[in-house]
Amino acid sequence: MKHQLNRLLAVLLLGTLAGCSTMGGDKSDTGEAAVEDRSTTAEGGAVTSGAVDSGSFAGYSLDDPASPLSRRVIYFEYDSSNVAAADQDLLAAHAGFLASNAGQAVTLEGHADERGSREYNIGLGDRRTQAVRRILELHGVAPHQVNTVSYGEEKPAAEGHHDAAWRLNRRVEIVYTGR
Repeated sequence: MKHQLNRLLAVLLLGTLAGCSTMGGDKSDTGEAAVEDRSTTAEGGAVTSGAVDSGSFAGYSLDDPASPLSRRVIYFEYDSSNVAAADQDLLAAHAGFLASNAGQAVTLEGHADERGSREYNIGLGDRRTQAVRRILELHGVAPHQVNTVSYGEEKPAAEGHHDAAWRLNRRVEIVYTGR
Protein backbone atom coordinates (compact mmCIF):
# COMPACT_ATOMS: atom_id res chain seq x y z
CA MET A 1 0.00 0.00 0.00
CA LYS A 2 2.91 2.37 0.75
CA HIS A 3 4.22 1.71 -2.77
CA GLN A 4 0.83 2.71 -4.20
CA LEU A 5 0.79 5.92 -2.16
CA ASN A 6 4.32 6.78 -3.32
CA ARG A 7 3.34 6.14 -6.92
CA LEU A 8 0.22 8.28 -6.52
CA LEU A 9 2.26 11.06 -4.95
CA ALA A 10 4.67 10.99 -7.90
CA VAL A 11 1.78 11.16 -10.37
CA LEU A 12 0.21 14.05 -8.46
CA LEU A 13 3.48 15.96 -8.35
CA LEU A 14 4.01 15.46 -12.07
CA GLY A 15 0.47 16.64 -12.72
CA THR A 16 1.09 19.71 -10.60
CA LEU A 17 4.31 20.48 -12.43
CA ALA A 18 2.57 20.05 -15.76
CA GLY A 19 0.02 22.66 -14.77
CA CYS A 20 -2.87 20.27 -14.19
CA SER A 21 -3.79 21.74 -10.84
CA THR A 22 -4.57 25.28 -9.80
CA MET A 23 -4.38 26.78 -6.40
CA GLY A 24 -7.45 28.20 -6.27
CA GLY A 25 -4.71 38.61 25.50
CA ASP A 26 -6.99 37.66 28.21
CA LYS A 27 -7.26 33.92 28.73
CA SER A 28 -10.29 34.07 30.98
CA ASP A 29 -12.65 34.21 28.01
CA THR A 30 -13.82 30.67 27.27
CA GLY A 31 -15.38 31.42 23.90
CA GLU A 32 -14.52 29.12 21.06
CA ALA A 33 -12.84 29.99 17.80
CA ALA A 34 -11.84 33.52 17.01
CA VAL A 35 -10.77 32.57 13.48
CA GLU A 36 -13.10 30.53 11.37
CA ASP A 37 -13.30 30.13 7.59
CA ARG A 38 -16.64 28.70 6.52
CA SER A 39 -16.59 30.27 3.09
CA THR A 40 -17.11 28.09 0.09
CA THR A 41 -16.17 28.47 -3.54
CA ALA A 42 -19.00 28.39 -6.02
CA GLU A 43 -19.24 25.25 -8.11
CA GLY A 44 -18.24 27.26 -11.17
CA GLY A 45 -14.99 28.44 -9.55
CA ALA A 46 -11.53 27.31 -10.57
CA VAL A 47 -11.45 23.73 -9.41
CA THR A 48 -8.89 21.12 -10.32
CA SER A 49 -10.20 18.13 -12.15
CA GLY A 50 -8.56 15.01 -13.45
CA ALA A 51 -5.46 15.25 -11.27
CA VAL A 52 -6.38 12.11 -9.33
CA ASP A 53 -7.53 8.77 -10.73
CA SER A 54 -11.06 8.41 -9.33
CA GLY A 55 -10.60 4.68 -8.74
CA SER A 56 -7.39 5.00 -6.71
CA PHE A 57 -9.14 5.30 -3.36
CA ALA A 58 -12.23 3.19 -4.04
CA GLY A 59 -11.04 0.51 -1.60
CA TYR A 60 -10.40 2.95 1.25
CA SER A 61 -13.06 3.44 3.86
CA LEU A 62 -13.33 6.21 6.38
CA ASP A 63 -14.45 3.66 8.96
CA ASP A 64 -11.78 0.99 8.33
CA PRO A 65 -9.07 1.20 11.02
CA ALA A 66 -6.59 -0.39 8.57
CA SER A 67 -7.14 2.42 6.05
CA PRO A 68 -4.74 5.37 6.05
CA LEU A 69 -7.86 7.55 6.14
CA SER A 70 -8.50 6.44 9.72
CA ARG A 71 -5.56 8.60 10.83
CA ARG A 72 -6.95 12.11 11.02
CA VAL A 73 -4.56 14.09 13.22
CA ILE A 74 -1.47 15.97 12.01
CA TYR A 75 0.96 16.97 14.78
CA PHE A 76 3.27 19.99 14.71
CA GLU A 77 6.52 21.07 16.31
CA TYR A 78 6.52 23.83 18.92
CA ASP A 79 5.61 27.25 17.48
CA SER A 80 5.48 25.86 13.93
CA SER A 81 2.94 25.52 11.15
CA ASN A 82 5.19 23.41 8.91
CA VAL A 83 3.72 20.03 7.99
CA ALA A 84 6.27 17.28 8.64
CA ALA A 85 7.53 15.26 5.68
CA ALA A 86 6.25 12.12 7.42
CA ASP A 87 2.68 13.42 7.10
CA GLN A 88 2.80 14.13 3.37
CA ASP A 89 1.67 10.61 2.32
CA LEU A 90 -1.19 10.76 4.82
CA LEU A 91 -2.40 14.06 3.42
CA ALA A 92 -2.03 12.71 -0.12
CA ALA A 93 -4.31 9.79 0.84
CA HIS A 94 -6.94 12.15 2.28
CA ALA A 95 -6.64 14.41 -0.76
CA GLY A 96 -7.09 11.49 -3.13
CA PHE A 97 -10.17 10.34 -1.28
CA LEU A 98 -11.68 13.83 -1.25
CA ALA A 99 -10.87 14.49 -4.89
CA SER A 100 -12.48 11.16 -5.83
CA ASN A 101 -15.57 11.82 -3.71
CA ALA A 102 -16.89 15.29 -4.50
CA GLY A 103 -19.74 14.87 -1.98
CA GLN A 104 -17.28 14.61 0.88
CA ALA A 105 -15.99 17.63 2.78
CA VAL A 106 -13.71 18.21 5.74
CA THR A 107 -13.29 20.75 8.48
CA LEU A 108 -9.69 21.26 9.53
CA GLU A 109 -9.59 22.09 13.25
CA GLY A 110 -6.40 23.86 14.33
CA HIS A 111 -5.06 23.61 17.87
CA ALA A 112 -2.10 24.84 19.91
CA ASP A 113 -0.67 24.07 23.32
CA GLU A 114 -1.27 26.38 26.27
CA ARG A 115 1.95 28.37 25.92
CA GLY A 116 1.50 31.80 24.37
CA SER A 117 -1.38 34.24 24.55
CA ARG A 118 -4.89 33.23 23.56
CA GLU A 119 -4.72 35.46 20.47
CA TYR A 120 -1.35 34.09 19.41
CA ASN A 121 -2.55 30.51 19.76
CA ILE A 122 -5.70 31.19 17.72
CA GLY A 123 -3.47 32.59 14.96
CA LEU A 124 -1.07 29.64 15.18
CA GLY A 125 -3.94 27.17 14.93
CA ASP A 126 -5.17 29.05 11.87
CA ARG A 127 -1.72 28.98 10.22
CA ARG A 128 -1.61 25.23 10.81
CA THR A 129 -5.02 24.65 9.20
CA GLN A 130 -4.06 26.80 6.22
CA ALA A 131 -0.86 24.79 5.72
CA VAL A 132 -2.85 21.53 5.65
CA ARG A 133 -5.47 23.12 3.39
CA ARG A 134 -2.82 24.20 0.85
CA ILE A 135 -1.44 20.68 0.66
CA LEU A 136 -4.89 19.16 0.14
CA GLU A 137 -5.70 21.68 -2.59
CA LEU A 138 -2.35 21.09 -4.31
CA HIS A 139 -3.35 17.43 -4.50
CA GLY A 140 -6.61 18.22 -6.28
CA VAL A 141 -9.14 18.85 -3.51
CA ALA A 142 -11.69 21.49 -4.47
CA PRO A 143 -11.61 24.58 -2.23
CA HIS A 144 -15.31 24.22 -1.38
CA GLN A 145 -14.59 20.80 0.18
CA VAL A 146 -12.39 22.30 2.92
CA ASN A 147 -13.45 24.50 5.85
CA THR A 148 -11.10 25.64 8.59
CA VAL A 149 -11.50 26.65 12.22
CA SER A 150 -8.90 27.50 14.85
CA TYR A 151 -9.53 26.72 18.50
CA GLY A 152 -6.06 27.72 19.66
CA GLU A 153 -5.54 26.31 23.14
CA GLU A 154 -9.26 26.08 23.99
CA LYS A 155 -9.78 22.35 23.27
CA PRO A 156 -6.73 20.43 24.48
CA ALA A 157 -6.39 16.75 23.59
CA ALA A 158 -4.33 16.19 26.75
CA GLU A 159 -4.38 18.00 30.08
CA GLY A 160 -1.13 18.87 31.79
CA HIS A 161 1.68 21.37 31.84
CA HIS A 162 4.46 19.21 30.40
CA ASP A 163 5.97 18.33 27.04
CA ALA A 164 4.00 15.11 26.54
CA ALA A 165 0.68 16.97 26.84
CA TRP A 166 1.87 19.94 24.80
CA ARG A 167 3.01 17.62 21.98
CA LEU A 168 -0.49 16.12 21.70
CA ASN A 169 -2.14 19.55 21.72
CA ARG A 170 -0.16 20.96 18.77
CA ARG A 171 -2.32 19.53 16.00
CA VAL A 172 -4.79 19.81 13.16
CA GLU A 173 -7.70 17.40 13.25
CA ILE A 174 -9.33 16.35 9.96
CA VAL A 175 -13.08 16.04 10.54
CA TYR A 176 -15.17 14.63 7.69
CA THR A 177 -18.47 16.51 7.42
CA GLY A 178 -20.02 15.42 4.12
CA ARG A 179 -21.03 11.86 4.96
